[in-house]
Formats: sequence, structure tokens, C-alpha cells
Amino acid sequence: MPQTTANKKVLLLDTNHPALEECLGDAGFYCDYFPDLNLDKLKQIIGFYSGVIVRSRFHLDQELLSLAGNLSFIGRVGAGMEGIDITYAQKAGIRCFNAPEGNRNAVGEHALGMLLALMNRMIIADAEVRKGIWKREENRGEELDGKTIGIIGYGNTGGAFAKKLSSFNCNVLAYDKYKSGFSCEYVKEAGMEKIFRHSDVLSLHVPLTEETHYLINTDYLKKFSKNIWIINTSRGAVVNTGDLVKGLNSPKVKGAALDVLEYESLSFENLQDKALPEPYRMLAASEKVILSPHVAGWTVESKLKLAEVITDKILAEFKPPQIGVGC
Repeated sequence: MPQTTANKKVLLLDTNHPALEECLGDAGFYCDYFPDLNLDKLKQIIGFYSGVIVRSRFHLDQELLSLAGNLSFIGRVGAGMEGIDITYAQKAGIRCFNAPEGNRNAVGEHALGMLLALMNRMIIADAEVRKGIWKREENRGEELDGKTIGIIGYGNTGGAFAKKLSSFNCNVLAYDKYKSGFSCEYVKEAGMEKIFRHSDVLSLHVPLTEETHYLINTDYLKKFSKNIWIINTSRGAVVNTGDLVKGLNSPKVKGAALDVLEYESLSFENLQDKALPEPYRMLAASEKVILSPHVAGWTVESKLKLAEVITDKILAEFKPPQIGVGC
């Protein structure tokens, strides 16, 4: 391990775009990355570092952070912060940064692509034609034009998705419990009653918290006046999968596009185990469902943007004063 002062050392817990380490290095930080690092070893060494950069490999809970006596900042290369004990970090004087600006465009494009594929039965039709099956009437799709899209959570990704929809002649409504005054040319701020009454499509863009865990359940779905399509590019556990399956087996849920599942591992790198529950198997077998492996914000471009955003935020506050090179 390099013999450097703790206030210039940063521990990278995951692989990232090379620009991240280059920018921190140019600014005077010394970066370490250990591919074989496990939790026990991390507990032994985290106290030597002033900064930690994480995606999703480790959960930075109170027990771990209590061992990080020199830690000044944590950078989360992504949007969600549920893998960090923010409350404890704040009490300990540790600044926490995330980078939702870095992949918001990617998530907006992915959500739109999944919705178009779902409404136009593209995945089903493609599989059939590859088998020599030519069904035109059965694969008749529906248009976005004139539909009402309800967005829950109007942050970076919710706003990006609304902007993508602006050329489709949709009526876009958005609700955010913690934000107001955001109506503009491509979105109208709305209360939940209006979204329940008018939405044809529901798109989820909220963080995973105690408040949003299983937000989408049977009682919630019953409040919609119309039968709806559902898009989830936020976190899997925002949706109660069993209740979603019940909705799919009724007219209430016309289809679901899911980039995230509640059965993902903590790191998002794989599903939890091979013995996946019945609701997952029903999703996987349903023609009304499109699935992708938590890649909505995982583009070639967003990998670089995430690195740039998080380093810019960190260096704005923690750049070692004796080095004059920025990124």
C-alpha cells in the first residue's frame, strides 16, 4: 500500500471508467483498487482512506463507516444511495456525492425504448418471425400519440424521460412528493388523484426508501381508472412483484417493462439465486412483460459521464490545494 497521507488517498471499490481515476490522480489523489477485496479486508483498510468511490459492490453501513476514521467523502457512481448509511455518514461529517446527471439521458432513452417495444409487441413479433411465424393482426400495436403518461418521481431520470416523450404528442403528468413548480412545455405537475384518473402508462423514477418499498401493490393498482402499462427503471423493490403478477393476470396491467427486479443481488450484478420464486418465473414466461438486467443507465456514454460528474463534484470540495491540475 502506498505510503501517503490519508487525506490524499481514495479507495475505489468497483471498476469504473478510467477517466475517474485519471481525474483524481491529476488532482493529487492516490487511488487504490483491489479486485479481490472482500468485506473483512475492507474493514481492515478503510481507515487509511479519506475518500471512497463505490457503485454497488459493498454496502457502506454504520459498522463499516465507524471504522473509517479518516473518511471525508463517499462518491456513489450512479444515482441511488440506498447502499450507504447516509444518516450515519452525515453525523460523522462524511460528505456523500452521487451522479444522477451522468446517466439520466441513458435511463430516459431506455425507458422509452422499452415502452415502444412493449406497446408494439416487438419482442414477441421478432421471435415469431425468426421461427417463420407471420402474424399481423395478433401483433397489432398501440401508439403513444394521445396517451397520458404518469411519471412518479420527477428528478433527473423522470425529467429526462418526460423530455424524450415531448415529440410523441403525449400528455405527460408527473408527481413528486418533494418537488413542486416544475411544469414546463413537456410536463404538467399533477397530484396523484389526477394521475390515477388519467394515466395510460405509469413510469417509476423514485429512490428505494422505506416510503417507496412496495409502493406499487394491489391496492395502488386498483386506484387507476384505466388499464395501464408499467415501466420500472428505478429499483426492483419499489414494485411488489407478486401483486404485479396478479395485475398482469387481470385486465388492469396491460404490460410491464422492467429493467430492475426485487430479486437482484445487493451489487445488482446478478439475480439472488437459482431458486427464484414463482412470481419471477411468471414474469419470465409472460408475453406481457419485457425484462432487461438493470442496464437502463449502463451505456457506453453514461459510463464516462458518471465518472466526470462524480469527480467534478468531489474535486469542487476536496481537491488537494497544492496541486493545480483539474479535470
